[in-house]
Amino acid sequence: MTNPAHQQIQSDIDTNDVVLFMKGTAQFPQCGFSAAVVQVLNHFGVPFKDVNVLASDEIRQGIKEFSNWPTIPQLYVKGEFVGGCDIVREMAASGELQQMLKEKGVKTAA
Repeated sequence: MTNPAHQQIQSDIDTNDVVLFMKGTAQFPQCGFSAAVVQVLNHFGVPFKDVNVLASDEIRQGIKEFSNWPTIPQLYVKGEFVGGCDIVREMAASGELQQMLKEKGVKTAA
C-alpha cells in the first residue's frame, strides 16, 4: 500500500530544486530552527519551496519516516536529503553548502 503523504513529499522533492520542510512558512517561521535555515537560504539567495509541516499531521509525521530523520526542519537539494538546522548552519559556515549548491547547479544570488 502506498502512503499518500510520502507520495506528496516525493512529488515536492522531485519538482523543486530546493525544498525545506519546516514549521511555519518562509515568511512566518514558527520555530527558531526553521527560521535559522530560512535565514541561511535567504542569505545565499537560494530560491526554495517551503512546506509547512504544521498544516498537515500526515506530512509532519511522514517526512520523519521518509527521511528516517527525527527532527524538523529538513532540507533537500536536488532530491538529496541534506539535514536539519545544525547541519545546514555548519555547512554554510564552512562553505560546504555553497559548494554543494554550485555542484548541483542551483542558482544563488550570492
